[in-house]
Amino acid sequence: MVQENENKKFVLKYFKAISHVEKTEKLCDEFMTDQNLKEHIIFFDSIFPGYELIAEEMMSEGNRVMVRARIKGIHKGNFNGIHPTNKKVDFPFVINYTIENEKITQHWMIADQMILMEQLGVANVEAQ
Repeated sequence: MVQENENKKFVLKYFKAISHVEKTEKLCDEFMTDQNLKEHIIFFDSIFPGYELIAEEMMSEGNRVMVRARIKGIHKGNFNGIHPTNKKVDFPFVINYTIENEKITQHWMIADQMILMEQLGVANVEAQ
């Protein structure tokens, strides 16, 4: 149970450290060895610069932490052919981290992309 609590504290520290700042390779290296996660974070920061991560619920077992969270930001970069709208976004996601020696070594994530597309003005979720 002690390790699980330490892993949750690590994830909260990580969320705080990468929120409201430019996400660089150097910053990512402080918290992870997962190259795919690094690339994803840096890519999303080019679209929603300085985006914020907000943990809403966390569960931990062994070296894994599951987080139900939100991402908040402003659309300032091209995203899948969608030019910057300068609209605020706030959408949910769930992410699972594998943590070893205070580094994220693996992850998987599910995000509600329909809510994101609706907030960017390119989809109407209610009509579907």
